[in-house]
Amino acid sequence: MKKSLVTLLVVLGILLLAVIGLTKRYNHIVTLEEGVSAAWSQVENVYQRRADLIPNLVNTVKGYADFEQQTLTQVIEARSKATGITIDPKNLTEANMQQFQQAQDGLSSALSRLLVVIERYPDLKANQNFLDLQAQLEGTENRIAVERRNFNEAAQGYNTYIRKFPANIIAGIFGFDKKAYFQAESGAEKAPEVQF
Repeated sequence: MKKSLVTLLVVLGILLLAVIGLTKRYNHIVTLEEGVSAAWSQVENVYQRRADLIPNLVNTVKGYADFEQQTLTQVIEARSKATGITIDPKNLTEANMQQFQQAQDGLSSALSRLLVVIERYPDLKANQNFLDLQAQLEGTENRIAVERRNFNEAAQGYNTYIRKFPANIIAGIFGFDKKAYFQAESGAEKAPEVQF
């Protein structure tokens, strides 16, 4: 009787320790996943800030009658596409991230074309509203880079943890999936050619 009671207590103690260990790992995975979600929210915030600046930029540029309307239309369309794509932080898959990134890259490209075309308009380049908006856009682009890096670091920490044993078992049981990363734009691996 005494021996079976000791055995039962040992088995219950081992089960209790296992449950505590599993609970601790599960809660850590949840904490890491929430960190990824928070980092993703910051990424969306800075992209939204950029999108919010674009109408003011377009309106400032429209004031110059001979400005190329096609370029403005491309910027407006690219902004519409970029703001039309949102991703739930729980569903940060490679495909969703690629779709989001393509839309944002399209907007970046349209803005770059707009800023190149603006070089032909010295009066516009001297306009204080335009200069302020341009400075805000440049600052926002820097914020985007910082927040993308922060997101990738949070996703890396989460992904690494859920792949390690025994957390990988808990992640598999409870459906914690790997989070996608931001990737460099296609062609970024090639250095630009500079000709004098």
